[in-house]
Amino acid sequence: MSRVSLEGQVAVVTGAARGVGELLARKLSARGAKVALVGLEPDALKQVSERLHSDSDHWHADVTDHVAMARVAQEIKQRFGKVDIVVANAGVATGGPFVDSDPESWRRVIEVNLVGSAVTARAFLPALIESRGYLLQIASLAAITPAPMMTAYCASKSGVEAYAHSLRAEVGYRGVRVGVGYLSWTDTDMVRGADQDEVMRELRQRLPWPSNKTYPLSPAVDRLVAGIERRSSHVYGQWWLRGMQGVRGYLPGVIGTVGQREMKRFATRLTGMRTGLVGAGGAADEESRATHRS
Repeated sequence: MSRVSLEGQVAVVTGAARGVGELLARKLSARGAKVALVGLEPDALKQVSERLHSDSDHWHADVTDHVAMARVAQEIKQRFGKVDIVVANAGVATGGPFVDSDPESWRRVIEVNLVGSAVTARAFLPALIESRGYLLQIASLAAITPAPMMTAYCASKSGVEAYAHSLRAEVGYRGVRVGVGYLSWTDTDMVRGADQDEVMRELRQRLPWPSNKTYPLSPAVDRLVAGIERRSSHVYGQWWLRGMQGVRGYLPGVIGTVGQREMKRFATRLTGMRTGLVGAGGAADEESRATHRS
């Protein structure tokens, strides 16, 4: 499709305090979009908003909270008059053996990445239907291929990919386009946080090329922006991910065989791995929930 100018359009980005969300907000703003930032860290969101080139504002909300997100959607519509683009980017991750995983952290990955994405869409779809807008759901290479030590993250991203494809079929006739964005290992706080664990870092380095690399953030986000401008159904943050679609049916069998060998290699080093959410975003999520409980 031809590109649509973002000048004057209103874009909502969840998980916008850092990483993919922050840089995406900056690049959308540089193209003339008005940007609404949503996340758990109001101070960081305020700082991001103050650095943007265009009109912007920020909202503190947990994407898994139906009531809060409905309120945010209403306030953003009132603030900007419309919503043209929604990027469901908020996400968390945890790693390590499933048998030793922390049940609360494991569940939280599913809640934020999958349920939170659905809550976001539910809140903003009325406005997107009105504007005949675009929803971009951020998924991952983890949606295309399973990986040991990443059960929660792979489950959440596979689920959110299927959900977004289903939603596309439901709302397309109403003028709303839905896209899925795929990213491999990209230089963000989440990936750097996962790499702090020696076993996770070494396992990733043993993956076959090109999936064993950490890719720079800016080119990946540029591809997401281009996908938004085209209202694309599939957006690939790294060039080679498109080719993975053609072989994904074979990957579970391959990973099931090779993964067993790798897990046996690392078996003596798996005890005592960190079981909580990774990275600065994971820490912010855990702090927010702890504050809410108290």
